[in-house]
Amino acid sequence: MTDHPDPTPGSIRSKLRRAEHRVGLSGERPATPEERRLPQGQRLVGQLPVLDLGVQPSIRPGDWRLSVAGAVDAPVRWDWDTFMARPQATLTHDIHCVTNWSVYDQEWTGVQARDLLDVVRPKPEARAVMLKSHDGYSANVPLTVFAGEDVLLAHTLNGAPLDPAHGGPVRAVIPRLYFWKSAKWLRRIEFLEQDAPGYWEARGYHNDGDPWKEQRYDGG
Repeated sequence: MTDHPDPTPGSIRSKLRRAEHRVGLSGERPATPEERRLPQGQRLVGQLPVLDLGVQPSIRPGDWRLSVAGAVDAPVRWDWDTFMARPQATLTHDIHCVTNWSVYDQEWTGVQARDLLDVVRPKPEARAVMLKSHDGYSANVPLTVFAGEDVLLAHTLNGAPLDPAHGGPVRAVIPRLYFWKSAKWLRRIEFLEQDAPGYWEARGYHNDGDPWKEQRYDGG
């Protein structure tokens, strides 16, 4: 019998191996004031790397839609004009990736998640949020984290429209967690009564993903 080649993109196979072998866990904490800005096990890089599942959807702003549903009182479906008519915020954040890189002072512009919450009004039983992307990706975050003032649905990075390689036209930015939680090419947000794993969480990554606790992998 002839073996069939593995169709999984190499970037995904690499991350699965990292989770299996728990690559990148340091067990050490930085010492100097500048290093304390950098979570343990991270290395500083000069620009935002590009990581994805091997597919970069091309979505024109005029064709983009965001649906928000689940445990909310007022589900919505925003088009680009509706999204851009919402109050806009510009926030600067350090970004940390589970694959051990960090980049400082990235300036994002978009709609704050708390503005979206004011519109859709999550029900009292809502506990978590599932972010879904045009490439089939998903990521789960607690509602308490998603509601933070630092969370954006971003369309601009460092003064320029968000490049498709970085998740444009709109991506989530949740800077307090490893960047796999900040889903690219955002198309749907579901409010959940019970938490559920997203793409990487179902493949061995930590459910919470806090870089300051080095929560890279399940059970870590």
